[in-house]
Amino acid sequence: MSRLPPKPPARPDKVSLWRYLKLFRADILSAQPQRLYRAWMAEFRTPFFRSFLVNQPELLEVLLKQRPDDFPKSDRVGEGLRPLLGNSVFLTNGETWKRQRRIIDPAFEGGRLRETFPAMHAAAEAGVARLVPRADGTPLEIEAETSHIAADVIFRTLFSIPIEHEVASEVFARFRAYQQAQPILNLAAFVPVPRWMPRFYPKGTRTNATHIRRLISDLTHARLAEIEAGTAPDDLATKIMTTRDPDTGVGFDAEEMVDQVAIFFLAGHETSASALGWALYLMALYPEWQEKLAAEVTEHGTGDFAAVSRLRLTRDVFRETLRLYPPVPMMVREAQCPERFRDREVPKGSQMVLSPWHLHRHERLWERPDDFDPGRWQTENGKTCARNAYMPFSAGPRVCTGAGFAMVEGVLILAQLLHRFRVERVEGRDPQPVAHLTVRSRNGIWLRLKER
Repeated sequence: MSRLPPKPPARPDKVSLWRYLKLFRADILSAQPQRLYRAWMAEFRTPFFRSFLVNQPELLEVLLKQRPDDFPKSDRVGEGLRPLLGNSVFLTNGETWKRQRRIIDPAFEGGRLRETFPAMHAAAEAGVARLVPRADGTPLEIEAETSHIAADVIFRTLFSIPIEHEVASEVFARFRAYQQAQPILNLAAFVPVPRWMPRFYPKGTRTNATHIRRLISDLTHARLAEIEAGTAPDDLATKIMTTRDPDTGVGFDAEEMVDQVAIFFLAGHETSASALGWALYLMALYPEWQEKLAAEVTEHGTGDFAAVSRLRLTRDVFRETLRLYPPVPMMVREAQCPERFRDREVPKGSQMVLSPWHLHRHERLWERPDDFDPGRWQTENGKTCARNAYMPFSAGPRVCTGAGFAMVEGVLILAQLLHRFRVERVEGRDPQPVAHLTVRSRNGIWLRLKER
């Protein structure tokens, strides 16, 4: 099929700063020029700071793997998220971040994935059951459904409660409102302001963040009491809350745990929901692929962890979805000292923009970069790019601790849905990618579901 997956239009190469800010506020993806899909490095200047978008694999290796401490996460990215995430591992740097990772990482090691699989499977089955009465061909906004399933996975694996639980249901509803109101970067990302100056957020941001944190705090304190009483279930929350930093012997206190649970929910539910929504749309756009996946699931099933590992085509489709629609389209690091990259002077404090969105579609790296081609992962070009031009979960020490979790979850849920339903496009309602907290569709992703 010659139809290409939706891609935002690029802006003209040169625009005024005011025009750029206006475009950026509307959508970070279409605010960028076409040349970024070919550039190894591009410089942008504003009255307040300089930024450099980096696509060259060798430079990404330096920033993310060889010298990550010299390029910590920029505080600018966290400006819009701090009311909710506090001092979570997503926003911290240096020794604080290293301590947090030492406590968190053991919960997501390979063996733990197998232990969390039954909870993932139960959430996927519950999602299928909710959709059966609605699979009559009526247009359905599928992002809302994938958000529901992904949130259920988080609650079941983290706190051993289904999303129907009263607190889980309220947290989910509040998160939806928070996500829809929150851009990936707010004005403070452009204008450096002192810490003491009041921040201004979209309407409802602070109220929703406060309410979500109170609900998470209630769950956290209840779990602490269960741990103390010896009645806590063996889930991710218990594992993290009972892990001690091997260097200091100290674990998270209740407030720190609230910060971490907030990012687990935001990162784990929001990114998976985005990827699954786009994967289902791509299956509707390329129906021959959804038939291949349905047949694969019929052959191997999804009943246990080992079966899911045999769903090679489903995994390649999910990887290709993450390439075309990386949930986190851009990451920002900050140069701690002056640098010289590609014969350019990079002043201290420069913002180093790492863009999976552009890297994954880079015209000098990928063959047919805008095509949907799950078969590319078995080619030499695909294997090379998988190593040095593919980072849907970042890379290096700051690679997402839940990357393995997300890949198992995404493949499992996609397989379960396609085994039970056919998905079809709704004519005239193809999605338009935009970046909120993750890459979503401007007006939702509308599909028709029909039972097989």
